[in-house]
Amino acid sequence: MKRSIKISTAVRQPAVGTAKFVTRALLVSVVTASSVVMAPGSASASAAAAGSTYYVAPNGNDGAAGTQAAPWRSIARAQAVAKAGDTVYFRGGTYAYTRANSACSSQSARVDAITLNKSGSSGNPIRYWAYPGEKPVFDFSRMTDNCRIKGFNVTGSWIYLKGLEVKGVPQNNNRNAESWGIWISGSNGVFEQINTHHHMGTGLFINGGAGNLVLNSDSHDNYDLRSNDGPGENADGFGAHYTPAGRAANVFRGCRAWWNADDGFDLISTYSPVTIENSWAWRNGYVPGTTTPSGNGAGFKSGGYGGDYEANAPKHTVRSSVAFLNKAAGFYANHHPVANDFFNNTGYGNHPNFSMRGVNSSGAAVGRGNLRNNIGYTGTPTSYMTGTNAAYNTWNLGVPLSDSQFQSVSTSGWDAPRQTDGSLPLLPHLRLAANSALIDRGTNVGLPFSGSAPDLGAFENDGR
Repeated sequence: MKRSIKISTAVRQPAVGTAKFVTRALLVSVVTASSVVMAPGSASASAAAAGSTYYVAPNGNDGAAGTQAAPWRSIARAQAVAKAGDTVYFRGGTYAYTRANSACSSQSARVDAITLNKSGSSGNPIRYWAYPGEKPVFDFSRMTDNCRIKGFNVTGSWIYLKGLEVKGVPQNNNRNAESWGIWISGSNGVFEQINTHHHMGTGLFINGGAGNLVLNSDSHDNYDLRSNDGPGENADGFGAHYTPAGRAANVFRGCRAWWNADDGFDLISTYSPVTIENSWAWRNGYVPGTTTPSGNGAGFKSGGYGGDYEANAPKHTVRSSVAFLNKAAGFYANHHPVANDFFNNTGYGNHPNFSMRGVNSSGAAVGRGNLRNNIGYTGTPTSYMTGTNAAYNTWNLGVPLSDSQFQSVSTSGWDAPRQTDGSLPLLPHLRLAANSALIDRGTNVGLPFSGSAPDLGAFENDGR
């Protein structure tokens, strides 16, 4: 993304010796997200969903009652009725859009296909959920509006989207930087099990909102072919930007970003903290599905202000995450003025795996970052490390690295179907082998671990 130029808390667990696979951020999410994210049918979900329940279906009618037997046709009809604590279920099928809900006032104006501007309240969000076991698809690929388009424009707060597929928002001229799949300026929302893809711009873009949780969601194959910055320069997987200082952190947990023409995750030009945990980013920076270079190509771009020094920059956190085969850096400080935290991450085959290029008050490029328990293997290991606070990483410890340290180094299959609860698939890739020299070689950074000390990398593995 070109703009200026372009926490969860963890509770340390006692050492255990039984689990074969232990994923740190999954354990963290039990502590931090259980009070927010609830599955349909659970006791907590039933209590929270004590409001009214409505239904929408592709073959529904907005003149109907909105019941399961007589569903509405549109999300706009549902929003007109829904209030805090209510749940709207979307039946499976395709909801296709051809025009925005307002006209373009110019070729650079912004219009919405769907506007969600009615807010829920604390403990009683308005829920727009996929009907259990079904897949509603919001298809914007045939929209003809000749200006910038937002598929979903979420301006309300305390809104909870779950299980929706969102695809195909176009650019219908070449006068603008990008369009957007999902734009979020509201706060305290939850966006769970969202699959946002094939947009001519960023898949999910937080603009000024705070306290939002993006959970177990995917953003991929986004390519801004008609960007006036040049093809591929503004199509990120996930973005969080322009949130004012002092606001609650936005959190990305259990998310995947791949084959995005620009970056996987981009945090440029925001003034409140962002936490990214238990997330994966790969093959970003290319025309999707090819090795043709396109945009910037960072896996996790962690802040920055277009190279400018900002005295009130926040500290961001990236932990328990994996970046591989991105065009540029796997984990990138992006000229951030303060040291972000990079804990227990795995970089594989990036160029470099970890680039900590920050900026000081004089505008000079310096190393900025706090790095612990990270793995950098193949590709280019690191850059701009002078001036960082780095210890207990593979390049500090001098541990010899080879494929045999891992159960698998495959770069295929990372887009496998998620588990039934929406969490990331359990793969052997880049997990430590049972006899790996990287086991118990880290230091305690407040994340759960097994054994005498944390393992290096994104995946905690007892393995013995």
